[in-house]
Amino acid sequence: MPSVLALFAHPDDIEFVAAGTLLLLKDLGWDIHYCNIANGCCGSTVTDRDETAAIRRIESERSARLLEAHYYPPFCDDLDIFYNRENLAKVAAIVRQAKPNVVLTHAASDYMEDHMEACRLAVTAAFAKGIPNFKSNPIEPSFDGDVAIYHAQPHGNRAPSGETVIPKLAIPIDMVLERKLAMLDCHKSQQQWLQATQGMNSYLQAMLELGGEVAKLANLECKAAEGWHKHLHLGFGANEYDPLAKLFG
Repeated sequence: MPSVLALFAHPDDIEFVAAGTLLLLKDLGWDIHYCNIANGCCGSTVTDRDETAAIRRIESERSARLLEAHYYPPFCDDLDIFYNRENLAKVAAIVRQAKPNVVLTHAASDYMEDHMEACRLAVTAAFAKGIPNFKSNPIEPSFDGDVAIYHAQPHGNRAPSGETVIPKLAIPIDMVLERKLAMLDCHKSQQQWLQATQGMNSYLQAMLELGGEVAKLANLECKAAEGWHKHLHLGFGANEYDPLAKLFG
C-alpha cells in the first residue's frame, strides 16, 4: 500500500490546501499520515496558550479521524518552528515511521516563517530518510526508496511579494469537496481567530474561494482544485518518479 505524509505547520493548514488530495489518495487505497508540527497555541485572542493548544489538538484529531489518517501529535509551539537539529530529528522520526512514497508540505516561499521552516524541515527529513548515520528522535531505522515531495500553493495563492502563483499541477477536488469542508469545519475555533486577525468572515468560504481560484489559474472546469509544485528529484528519487502527475495529471 503506498503511503503519503502531510507535513504542515499548524492545525487547519492541511485542511486548507491539501485535504482534497489526501482524500482522493485515500479513496485510491493509499495509507494516509497527518502531522502538524506546531500545536496552534497562538491561534486565539480569547483563550490562553494552553487552552488554545488543547482545543486545537482535539480539532485536528477529529479532522484526522474523518480522513482515517495516522495522526502524529505536534511537538512545538506556534512561532517556534525553527530549522534546527532538535526539530529536524523529530520530523525525521515521523518520516521514518510513515515511510512515505509522497510528502506533501508548504510552499517553499510563503507569507509566514512557520510555513517556510516547516517546509525546510520536511524536505531535509525526507532527504535523510535513507541515511543511517543521521539519528532521529526517537531513533527510527532509515529506509530506502523513492519519495516525491510536493509543495502546496502559498497561502492566498500569492508569493510573499504579492505575485500570483500558478500551480504546476492542479488536482480537481469537486468529488471530495464536501468531505474537505467537513474536515476544515472541525477547526471551529479558527473562525474567531481568523475573523479577529485577518478579516475572514467565514474560513470555510475563504477555503472555497482559494480552491476556486486555483481551478481558474489552471484553466480547469471544476468548482475547486488544489495546486502543487513538485520538488526537484535530486536526492529523493528517479527523475520520472511523479506519482501525483501520474494519478491526476
